[in-house]
Amino acid sequence: MPILDILAISLFVFAWLFYEPLLRRLGQGKNLINTDMTVIRRRWMTEMAVREVALLDGQLLGHAINSASFFASSNLILIAAAAGVLFGGDAALKSVEGLKVLAETTPVMFQIKLGLVLLTLARGLLDFIWALRQMNYCLAAIGATPMWAPPSVLAEYAEAAGGILNPALSAFNAGVRGYYFALAAAAWLLGPIAFLTASIGALVLLVWRQRRSRASVAVRKVRQILERQPVVYGPHMRGTAGEPPEDRI
Repeated sequence: MPILDILAISLFVFAWLFYEPLLRRLGQGKNLINTDMTVIRRRWMTEMAVREVALLDGQLLGHAINSASFFASSNLILIAAAAGVLFGGDAALKSVEGLKVLAETTPVMFQIKLGLVLLTLARGLLDFIWALRQMNYCLAAIGATPMWAPPSVLAEYAEAAGGILNPALSAFNAGVRGYYFALAAAAWLLGPIAFLTASIGALVLLVWRQRRSRASVAVRKVRQILERQPVVYGPHMRGTAGEPPEDRI
């Protein structure tokens, strides 16, 4: 394998595998969508625990489950297409040799390049599947919420439910993020320079969207508002569970 290809794939593997640890390190100083959303989701579960009817929460999570199912199905189709070309043998290579945009390569290198795309998509599919399982766990936790329990129990339950929801949606985000790296891996078919550029571009774009995009600014403001506003009990919570709860927790 040429030196330039080795350099490009090394950078890609670093960006692909170490993006999340890098993100967690950057998130220690806040100003990151993932960090802010963790707080917002925990607050969601806290509000869910004191809501009179949790129908809205189930509908919202059901929408997330449908989205994850759609992405998982799309990912599976892409995997089937990439695998069909990869295991198509010499016929597959000959069918794309006429495309001038693709870099000249040997059959072995062509299979390695397609294999990287397939591996990236497969990891994303596993993230979506794990996200779906965890979302279903969280849906069960929402349905089992002890609505009339004491405030201390509700606060503890909300924290536990948030501990299910946050990893679920983090896995969903990881699956979506896999598309960025799958596109970068596919750029290798155009040559090592395109692969190197696409890998750096995917990493920079992801970090920029986490920290500098308009969505990140808006999410940060939502978090700040929620942190200033305490949870307020509704009228249905007053005079239950043995003693009246405080208005705020």
